[in-house]
Amino acid sequence: MDGPQDRCPLGHRSAEVEPDPSYRRLEHDRSPGLTFSRRGFLTTSGLALAGATLFACTGGQRKVPVATPSVTASVVATETRWPIKRVIYLMMENRSFDNLYGRFPGANGTTVGVKFGREVPLLDCPHWLPGDLPHDRAAHLNHVNGGTYDGFGIGQFGDPWAYTQFSEEKIPNYFAWARDYVLCDNFFASVGGPSYPNHFFFVAGQSGGALDNPENIEVRWEDGKRFKSWGCDAVGEHVFVLVKDDKGNLTKHDTCFNFKSVPEQLEEIGVSWAYYSAGKYQAGYFWNALNGIAGVYHTDLWRPERIRPVDRLVEDIEAGRLPSVTWVTPRFELSDHPPESTCFAHDWLTEVVNAVIRSDGWEHTALFITWDEWGGFYDHVPPPQVDDIGLGFRVPMLVISPYAKRGYVDDAVGEFSSPLKFIEDNWGLPYLTDRIANTHNFEHVFDFERNPRRDAQPYRKIGSCYGTPWEYPGDDYPGWPEGTNPDPSHFV
Repeated sequence: MDGPQDRCPLGHRSAEVEPDPSYRRLEHDRSPGLTFSRRGFLTTSGLALAGATLFACTGGQRKVPVATPSVTASVVATETRWPIKRVIYLMMENRSFDNLYGRFPGANGTTVGVKFGREVPLLDCPHWLPGDLPHDRAAHLNHVNGGTYDGFGIGQFGDPWAYTQFSEEKIPNYFAWARDYVLCDNFFASVGGPSYPNHFFFVAGQSGGALDNPENIEVRWEDGKRFKSWGCDAVGEHVFVLVKDDKGNLTKHDTCFNFKSVPEQLEEIGVSWAYYSAGKYQAGYFWNALNGIAGVYHTDLWRPERIRPVDRLVEDIEAGRLPSVTWVTPRFELSDHPPESTCFAHDWLTEVVNAVIRSDGWEHTALFITWDEWGGFYDHVPPPQVDDIGLGFRVPMLVISPYAKRGYVDDAVGEFSSPLKFIEDNWGLPYLTDRIANTHNFEHVFDFERNPRRDAQPYRKIGSCYGTPWEYPGDDYPGWPEGTNPDPSHFV
């Protein structure tokens, strides 16, 4: 890492000090002398956006024989607050900060945990796990354990696997990106609960009060293909999700919500966007939060130009087909979600990062990489309480950009709404929710006063991952201690 001068000037809190519950860091959001009018932005950028709007609304097909602009050209033509013309917001799965970065030098990590009042070392985490860890709303409350934050060792696999963490040797590029760019060590899941509500915050800065995964979801088979959804197209009898209103009342809600998303805001001003996810019959499709938002799923926004297969992501980056703003969720097998192999997730993410830094649009790009919740793994920092459903436990956040400060460890309190504030400020949009308005916009982790760095080099994949991502390893996997009994359901 670079020297101490690259540290966040606010310093780190000790493990004993709870983060500031106000979590407002608006002092980071403005540079001295910078003025920015949203009305002025929309006026001056109207002509530049007109071509991109026509291109987006026609699916790239014109009725007259004129030259069609490339997506990259349309992206660069848009006026923005900062030199960033292309944002990629990518969400991996189910890892706490201490599980991935507890051993990272200079970050607020730990190599010991507390398990029901007893201090224990955090053991080495294998790439494959023998089973999943509890990480629903009930697990979150159990892990908080009345304010002692020591109840992670629950369920079939919580003891000892919740108290494990990775070495740099096993996830070399995760550490390399933190050294070369920005690692946020005070960044939290938006909801103290599982994937479903946190993915809504990923696109909308709210979850409609949802705080858990849906109930009574069924798997449907269509021509031998497996279909599972948590959204407006979910199947099952009496499907519902629990939501909490602003008075603290819990009620049942269907899995299709009417709140607005940031992609819809971008559409309204003609800024191109896309969401890459697993396909309808691939594991991980249910993480596409836009299929749970009626204003997208039940409109023409749910079309191939906007909703794209994640299998095509690297190809589209290399071909210059990314829009101005891109959301990405991976296939389940490449997502870091236990018990799936972190080795394969690491190498897939390496392919994505390499494609981005090699692309023509690299000098205009900001890539935000995070994990959707803690996944049941130990983390030693108590999350701030900002409302009845959040925040959840810490997760990593990486900011990769030619303008990102090198080796900067950021301790500003953030959550999944924070990159949305960056997007809304960059393109002059009003804040969609209070969560977005009350967080920071990441401006402080960039150095926009200098030219973009030109020293980015591709990163090497591990390349020797055990087995295949598409098949769970046998019970003789060498990463597990003798006597480990993996969950038999994963062998099906």
